[in-house]
Formats: sequence, C-alpha cells, structure tokens
Amino acid sequence: MSMFLDRDDFEEPVCLLDMDKNSNVTPVPQKRIMEKLDEYMSRRDYPGVERHLKYWLEEARHGNDLRGELTIRNELIGHYRKVSDRDKAYLHGDEAIKLLEKLNLQNSISGGTTYINLGTAANSFGDNEKALELFEKAKDIYESTDNVSPSLLGGLYNNMGLTLNDLKRFDEALEMYGKAINIMDSIPEGSLEAAVSYLNMANTLEEKLGIENAEAKIFSFLDKAYDLLLSDRAPRDGYYAYVCEKCAPTFQYYGYFAAYQELKKLAEEIYERP
Repeated sequence: MSMFLDRDDFEEPVCLLDMDKNSNVTPVPQKRIMEKLDEYMSRRDYPGVERHLKYWLEEARHGNDLRGELTIRNELIGHYRKVSDRDKAYLHGDEAIKLLEKLNLQNSISGGTTYINLGTAANSFGDNEKALELFEKAKDIYESTDNVSPSLLGGLYNNMGLTLNDLKRFDEALEMYGKAINIMDSIPEGSLEAAVSYLNMANTLEEKLGIENAEAKIFSFLDKAYDLLLSDRAPRDGYYAYVCEKCAPTFQYYGYFAAYQELKKLAEEIYERP
C-alpha cells in the first residue's frame, strides 16, 4: 500500500472562477455549492458528493454557465479519483480541458488548476508520464504569473514530487517537496500541507536509501510533521480531520503508534460532532 499523500487527498480544488456576467448565462451559486460540498466531505458521504455535483453540473449546463461547469467538473475529477473511478475522472477531465479552450483559459491560473487536478488523478491511476506532463503545464503557468496564491504553488510542487517519486526520480522529488515546504511554512494556513510534504519526503528517502540508511532523517521528518499537525495554526474542522486520518497510517507504518492513535482520535472526535 502506498504511504504517500497528496494535497488533493484531503482538500478539494478551490472555486476556479467568478460567476459569468453575460446576460445569456444563468450562473450557478458556486459559494453555496462549495459550502454544501464541504458538509458532505466532512461526513465522508461520497454518494452525497456525487449526487450534489451531478445536480449542479446539469444546472450549469442548462444555464449556459461554462465557468460554473468548469469548477464543478474539476470537483468531479477529484471525487472520482477518490473513489477510484478512472473512466469518469478522465471523462470529466477531458470535458474540463474542452471548457478551457472554449473560454480561452488554457494559460490562466484556472487552466493551471485544472491541469493539476487532472494530473493528480493521472498519478493516482498510475499514469505518471501523463501526470508529469500536466504538472509541467501548470508549473509553467504558475511560475510565470505574479498573483498565484502560495497554497496553489505549494500544492503543485508536492504533487510533482509524488509523481517524480513514482518515476524513481528521487532527487527531483525531494527537491519539489522541499520547495513545497518552504512555501507552506511561510503562510499561516500552510501547516497541514507542510506536514504532508514532510511525510512524503520520509517515504521518498526510504525508497531511495532504505530504512536502515535513512532512519535518522526519516524520524526527523516524522517529528516535524507531527508537530505541525498538532500545532494551533490549523482550525479543528472537517478538513483538519481528513488530514489527520490520511496521515495517521504513515506514522503507524514507521512505528509511531502513539502518534497514529492520537491522530485517529482527533479525526474521529471531529467527525462525531453533531
């Protein structure tokens, strides 16, 4: 079982675009859609997620809201990746790429975010060359655009690291994780993502050097990740619970059984809230 973690395992993409002002368009309520989506995700209600997104996809299409449709198809890529439905993830990915072309957004931040979402799905399905190609497109856009948010850029670097690791390009993977951590450590909301990157670095080092040769460094990364997960920088919400749940098995794998139990407990306490 892979112990690597990617940012989209626990955080869905942000809304890509503002609502269309064209009088021929009936925009869908993106903010309300995302708020309801977060509710389903906090309960791990994946059938509810699918019903919710498919309903609003049809509303966007009927209302000729191409921008809203692009946002929802991006969410569907992530959903079908989570439930391991390769065909549907790629179907919505292909449709999202077509929408970028219709809207002339291939080289925009929204285009970069779409490439990341589809690349993350490709990586999860083992299509690593395809994933890296998509991530490189996003990297070209993000690094040449002044107003890209740090969280988007850090997430890209982490996902590129995962793919490079799967391609056995370990040094390049470690470099990408380091870049992700440098960005995430600099912003208040970046603690959870930085923790994920530290865990991925630990796993890459094990693959590159073996546990015996890399043990001290691996444990150092685990300690840093655990401190970040327990810090007060992140709110104790459904997102936090999902991160703890996804990270816990990595600590268990390396023998950090108390950390594993603590993270599972924190996640369940949040999930069980009324």
